[in-house]
Amino acid sequence: MYHTPQHYTQARTHATPGKLLIVDDEANGREIIAALLKPYGHTLHFAIDGIEALALARIHLPDLLLLDVMMPGLDGFAVLERLRADPLLAEIPVILVTALNDRGSRLRGLEAGADDFLSKPLDPTELVIRVHAITRLNRYRRLLEERQRVLEERQRAAEQAQQAAQVLAETYDLTLQGWVKALELRDDETQAHSARVTELTLQLAPVVGLPADQMAHVWRGALLHDIGKLGIPDEILRKPGQLTTEEMRLIQQHTIYAHEWLAPIPFLRPALEIPYYHHERWDGSGYPLGLRKETIPLAARVFAVVDVWDALTHQRPYRAAWSHSQARNYIRAHAGHLFDPTIVQVFLELIDQHDPPEST
Repeated sequence: MYHTPQHYTQARTHATPGKLLIVDDEANGREIIAALLKPYGHTLHFAIDGIEALALARIHLPDLLLLDVMMPGLDGFAVLERLRADPLLAEIPVILVTALNDRGSRLRGLEAGADDFLSKPLDPTELVIRVHAITRLNRYRRLLEERQRVLEERQRAAEQAQQAAQVLAETYDLTLQGWVKALELRDDETQAHSARVTELTLQLAPVVGLPADQMAHVWRGALLHDIGKLGIPDEILRKPGQLTTEEMRLIQQHTIYAHEWLAPIPFLRPALEIPYYHHERWDGSGYPLGLRKETIPLAARVFAVVDVWDALTHQRPYRAAWSHSQARNYIRAHAGHLFDPTIVQVFLELIDQHDPPEST
């Protein structure tokens, strides 16, 4: 009977207990290894031949397999080759236990996939040290694999969340377009107006300094700028002539309605600057709050110019469309009064690139 040698009992405190599968056709060989390793807290399983070893390996998935080479039937080399060919078992570390000390046997074991060798008769200290070294390394390998698995799962989860957010955002945006279509069906004046002013606003906004990460909010805000008109009665919204003072007051409520409807929706809250403030004017004469100059959000100042330009250059029930030259003159004349003068300058330069003014 082997006993744990006094000079390596201290190694117990550094051992990494694991599941070990001991394979030997001789009971005495199994008992010797068990006696030497059991004090270190390992869970031990035993197989008496190669067939049983392969079966138990699949059941227990051990941290280390101590495999005797000289066995009847499937010898240790054949068992090792089958282990390495099985995707489930291929990564299990294997120490070959052999009385064959010739170079050819060791090369054959290495070729088959052995991680280490122990020679018979066993040296107790060497057995314990090699087993602990391999189980510790295997534990580190598994920790790294687990860490990598967790990182990959987190990455997949982040990608899935991003994809879900993108799908949700696209769904929201399609819903917004449906709202705008509903408004256009009620108000002949807004037919295609929202699409035109949205496109032109997206061209102007980055030129005057609105950051790229705000463009989606600008797009939504421009698209929804008149959404509050859904709360305006048809007889006012569709009136062909000039509005009375009271009717104009009611029309002006559409910015308030837009704020009331959109502000409770977190997704749309960043887009509120245009629907709520686009009728504010540089000199404070606008509505709903009478804001002046830079107190008006930049996106709303940009949109105010675009909105008026589009209204002037397209047919309305109460007047014909203005020429681009007339609209240019109007916008330029009201820079510093109704509109931010810096934005007017940039806007007119943008318009001139696409539609150069007629030479006189």
